[in-house]
Amino acid sequence: MWLQLRSFAALLLGTFLMMVGAGLGNVLIPLRASAEGWSSTTIAWIGTAYAVAFTAGCLLTPLFVRRVGHIRVFAILQTMLAASMLLLALVPHPLAWAAFRAVGGLTLVGGYMVVESWLNERVDNANRGTVFAAYMIVSMSGVAAGQFILPLGDIMNQTLFMVAALAFGAALIPVALSIAPAPQPLTQVSIDAPALFRRSPVAVVGSFLSGVIFGNWIYFGPLYGQALGLSSTGIAAMLTAAMIGGMVFQVPFGKLSDRFDRRYVMALAGAIGVAISVAMVIVAPTEPVGIITGMFALGSVLFTIYALNVAHANDQANADEFIQVSGGLLIVYGVGNMVGPQLGGRLMDQMGPNGFFVAMGGVYALYGLYALWRSVRTTAMHPSLRPDFRVIPVVPTTTPETLSMDVRTTEEDAAR
Repeated sequence: MWLQLRSFAALLLGTFLMMVGAGLGNVLIPLRASAEGWSSTTIAWIGTAYAVAFTAGCLLTPLFVRRVGHIRVFAILQTMLAASMLLLALVPHPLAWAAFRAVGGLTLVGGYMVVESWLNERVDNANRGTVFAAYMIVSMSGVAAGQFILPLGDIMNQTLFMVAALAFGAALIPVALSIAPAPQPLTQVSIDAPALFRRSPVAVVGSFLSGVIFGNWIYFGPLYGQALGLSSTGIAAMLTAAMIGGMVFQVPFGKLSDRFDRRYVMALAGAIGVAISVAMVIVAPTEPVGIITGMFALGSVLFTIYALNVAHANDQANADEFIQVSGGLLIVYGVGNMVGPQLGGRLMDQMGPNGFFVAMGGVYALYGLYALWRSVRTTAMHPSLRPDFRVIPVVPTTTPETLSMDVRTTEEDAAR
């Protein structure tokens, strides 16, 4: 395996460093915003600005690369990304932060896409699975490492913002020095929402609701832990526990969905999400062990439901339509990310920490009930006619280029 990955080492190192910066930034920013005394609704608008720009970046980055090339775009994006983190520390004002986070979202997704396009250029059907697995491991490790940097500094001074900026800047070095030839143009996503909905309504609605859930999690998960009195280390452990829960349960959920109607499994995931949310509101754990255990359980359905949506949509698609269908669902998911912070922020303003799980439970209920309703409206495809479930990365960085590394993508598809 190492021999297969040796030629990708520089690009994977660049990915790891970007993920370190992203992992630190994603937990640091909402905690610092709360410490500044801003309301949850205000923080929600900052999160929405980031989600809008991140989704837009999936569409705009290929245009920039076609104009000036991969390495120039990557250098500009990493510089702007590092600058956005430093500006957050220099200008602690909600409107300024919304603008800076928009810059961060646009440039971060662009950085991911450029690195992933380099990886895609070097893979073939023989090593696609190995490279995809390595990319997932590196990505998750980077996010976890970034989260555990948080306890090493004070969120009220500039040091942690500087560390995140340094991580983004350092990511430029291995990528810029890579001897890999410049890749082909990036994947350009085209979305036909009406056609997607006609083909698989439950996948489209499910992807939107998955985005709402994750948009709430990424901004208000850290604030939930803070409101319950967790230390910085405890918050980092809580977030990592949810990621581990997602890693552990993706395969079991996938196996179930391969044997039964995927919509039943989606309904089960929704029911589990509701049950965990209700339990966390009723029990209201205050000890770190209880909170972390609850978040591990939540991770079982937090990081798995989007993959179920993609699998169900691709059951209805032709084999050569994987990128088109999955890329369209990715944009729908991004729209949900824009809505999630708005829901969670308002409920936490009104209800305190419990508002986080009230928002989670409500959306999980919609997710499960809609999947169950669709299962009685149309006949399920026989399991023998469906492609197998595939794991999708449990980090919030999936882009159209990530899809090209999936083992369901042929070399011809990836070159489109």
